[in-house]
Order: sequence, then structure tokens, then C-alpha cells
Amino acid sequence: MLLVTLLWELYLIQFYNNMNNFFKQIFYLACLIILLVLPFFVFADFQAGHMKNLESVGLDSGYQEAEISSMSQYVGTVISAFFSLLGVIFTVLILYAGFKWMKASGREEEVKTAQDIIRRAIIGLIITVSAYAISNFIFEAL
Repeated sequence: MLLVTLLWELYLIQFYNNMNNFFKQIFYLACLIILLVLPFFVFADFQAGHMKNLESVGLDSGYQEAEISSMSQYVGTVISAFFSLLGVIFTVLILYAGFKWMKASGREEEVKTAQDIIRRAIIGLIITVSAYAISNFIFEAL
């Protein structure tokens, strides 16, 4: 098993070294998506008996059962998750541009490119935060 893992890592390293820039970006994006999505899948063993015990404990403690969620709550949750992801993307863009600016070593063209990326990322971040606040206000009112 260790040999298979080692061979797979060597294959990935060789594959990574042979990719051009566009495919490297796609590879990074896929790794980022996998990294962000995998924690949402929890492969735990669900047993209905435990849930019934939890419900009885909650009801005996004086808590009421939760109401059934409406469609607007689901849409609000999806929109909030989308805006949160956009905020993370713009923050990563700002970090990338800052790194690119430091790496420019005074070359004006690369400094200008990094400044443009930072400017656009900040504008995008402001728009995303504003849209998140507006949508959050609207869905809280519903």
C-alpha cells in the first residue's frame, strides 16, 4: 500500500511539472474545491433510536420542536454560502496580488498588474459584502 501511495505521489509530481499554466490553475481550483467541500460530508453512523432519545430529552427540558424551514430560509442559506465563498475568493486574490507585488522587484509593469488586481479585488469584496448585507437583511425580514 505504501508503494502504491509513493508511486501515485510521484505520478502527481510528474504530472504537475508537465502542466502548463492554465491547467495548473484548473488543478489548484479543483484542489481548493475538494478541500472546501470534503468537510461537509460526514460519514457518521446514524441510528434513529438515538434521535428519539434526544427529542425526548429536549422536550422534557422545556424546549419546543423546531418549525419546518421555509423555502426562503433555504434560498437565504444558499445565497449566504455563495457570498461567503466569494468573500474568500476575493481575499485570496488580495493575498495573491500582494505576493505578486513583492515578487515584482520594482518592475513597473508587474507592480501595476498587482495594483490592478488588488484594486479590483477590493471593489469586488466591497460589492460582495454589500450584497451579503442586503440579502441578509431581506431574508431576515421574511
